[in-house]
Amino acid sequence: MTESGLSARSSSFRLEAASLALADLIERYCTNDGPNPTPIPGLSLFRASSASTPICAIYRSILAVAAQGCKRLSLADETFHYDSRHYLITSVDLPVMGQITEASPERPYLCVVFDMDARRIAELAVSMPADSLPPANGPLGLGVSPLTTPVMDAVLRLVGLLDTPRDIPVLAPLYEQELLYRLLTGVQGARLRSIAAADGQGQRTARAIDWIKGNFDQPLSIDALAEAANMSKSSLHHHFKALTAMSPLQYQKQLRLQEARKIMLTEAVDAATVARRVGYESPSQFSREYRRLFGAPPMRDVTRMR
Repeated sequence: MTESGLSARSSSFRLEAASLALADLIERYCTNDGPNPTPIPGLSLFRASSASTPICAIYRSILAVAAQGCKRLSLADETFHYDSRHYLITSVDLPVMGQITEASPERPYLCVVFDMDARRIAELAVSMPADSLPPANGPLGLGVSPLTTPVMDAVLRLVGLLDTPRDIPVLAPLYEQELLYRLLTGVQGARLRSIAAADGQGQRTARAIDWIKGNFDQPLSIDALAEAANMSKSSLHHHFKALTAMSPLQYQKQLRLQEARKIMLTEAVDAATVARRVGYESPSQFSREYRRLFGAPPMRDVTRMR
């Protein structure tokens, strides 16, 4: 075997060993299915003992590393898969459809989710030599890439602090910086920098997303949205679609429908009432669009989920 072949094989073994160690940590500190918060700021652990049906959710700016099992995500017309060999990054808040496709009681789906701070990413990127940063990749705010040993080692060190909680206040910020550095110098680095760069197109588009989130129940004004983002209307439409794979109106619709579903699952309200609360003037239009997204009319969908 050649030297390069031996090196690749060694790296593969190291990555597999790190994945097994990470899975062991998650199982020890994640005793219940679902999200489990940790004492480490921004870090949570997720466990699922069975495959799931497709579930709509808003993914914030995160890193997700699955130590075991597999998950499929759909964003508009694009589909992504990540498992113990791949990691997921989302650089802005995105409405996605997620489905755990590989999980069982014997081998549950185990995942680390880390909230990424755009301010810390920007500070770190500014301090890095220009030649250490990778070239630009696609503008979409979601990406899946092969997991590298440096990224996995950084994740393992951060999660490993759960074994020594007294070290968390001092070492967690250092390990977080190491992890962000590995991500910035990896294939997803340009995607992170585009959002963290002050007053860049990615940052302006992120402001438009925040504006829609804060006003999703109001009629969408493209003029007001473009003003909030400090962009022309044509530039806004172009960069918004490139980052989110949908138009501002489609993004707003996703937020409205997901919020409506959440309200109906937690409150005793009818479809017409919740339609008005999330900004629909027509209950029939709300029901049509709800069924198109979730596969059933509002009340039937909520009944089967309870």
